[in-house]
Parts: sequence; structure tokens; C-alpha cells
Amino acid sequence: MEAIPERVQPETQLIRRPLLHEEIVERLRDQIFAGELTPGMRVPEKQLCERYGISRTPLREALKVLASEGLITLLPNRGARVARLTASDAEELFPVMSALEALSGELACQHASEADLAEVRALHYQMALHHTRGEREDYFRANQAIHRKIMDMAGNPTLAGVYDALAGRIRRARYLANASRTRWDQAMAEHEAILAALEARDGNRLAALLKSHLMNKLAAVKRVIEDENAEA
Repeated sequence: MEAIPERVQPETQLIRRPLLHEEIVERLRDQIFAGELTPGMRVPEKQLCERYGISRTPLREALKVLASEGLITLLPNRGARVARLTASDAEELFPVMSALEALSGELACQHASEADLAEVRALHYQMALHHTRGEREDYFRANQAIHRKIMDMAGNPTLAGVYDALAGRIRRARYLANASRTRWDQAMAEHEAILAALEARDGNRLAALLKSHLMNKLAAVKRVIEDENAEA
């Protein structure tokens, strides 16, 4: 009988080339949301290339993606800077996103399967645990997964396409919205009501809750922007 080989520690795995571009984009997004790359800061391309063991070509491709999302401003022949979010940007984007999410809530209540509801419920409990532990970045990922799942449950590709076109531009703003613990606690309470309306398949109520949830975020984001401008 052939002996079973001893278990060995897996070797460090390099990012596969087809995934390299996506991985760089995700890591830079995380640095921006975490405040490691701050608004107005010039992107340190050389340092980032050394940190991630990459050339400038995939880094600059990633910066183009982030520029399309409104997170980075490309400077002709001068590199790139982390974009500053203005109050007018937020006032323009949030009402549109709130309308899209309200419609997604109505449609999701009509089309969601029991498996869909179970998935949202699981994401919600995961998000609540991160909230309790104060794990802001993990909370944000679970939060975004819930909003994305509700959009998917709506079963409307046109709606999802418009949503995706704007989601990147508003993502950092949504992250900033929970900068204060008070607003974060309020957002968690709002999500409790969102889950209850979805489980009840009350489309009108869910639409209203999602819309007010986004507009409450807008108010919080504007306060953060005002504080940032005061410190600048």
C-alpha cells in the first residue's frame, strides 16, 4: 500500500496573469477606502510596483479602471492622483442610486426565491457580526454584497447595467458614510428593517427603505466631506 505523503505547507502563490489586473484594482481600491491613499495624494507608482512585484504597465491599466470609477484622476504625463469627492458629486450620484436601488427592491420582492432570501439573510448576519466587532472593511464588503444581491434578484439586466456603471463612482462615498459610529449603528438598524421587508416580500416598503437608506448616507457623506475640507 502506497504511503501517504506528509502534509506540507503550501508555497506562496503568485497572482495568475489573467487575474493580475483585477487583483491590482482591488488592492488599490482597498488602500483608497482604508485611507492609505488619501484624497489629493499623488499615486506613488514606483513604490506600489515594488510593493506588489509588478511592472508599471499593469499598474497603469488598473489606474485607468479606477479613473473610470471616479477614484483616481489621471494627469497627462504627470501620473495620477487620488480623486477628491465633492459634495456636488455626492448630491448628483446618491439620488440616482437611491432610485435604482428602490426599483431593485420592488422587483426583488417579486422574483426572489427562498434560496435568494437565505443568501441575503446569511450575508446580513455576517455583516452584523463585523459591525459588532468593529471590522469596518469586512462590514463594508458584506454590505456591498447585500446591495448587489438585491439588484441581482431584481432580474432586470438593464437596471443592473445602469447600476454597475455608477456603482464604482459611488463606492468610496458609501464607505465614507459610516465614518462615525453613530451613523454606522444607524445604518445597521436600517439594514435590519431592509431584511425584514425583503423577507415579508413587501416591495413598496423595501423600496422606501432602500431609498431613505441611500439618502441618509448622502447626509453622512456630506458631513465627512465638510470635515475633510476644513482640515485641508
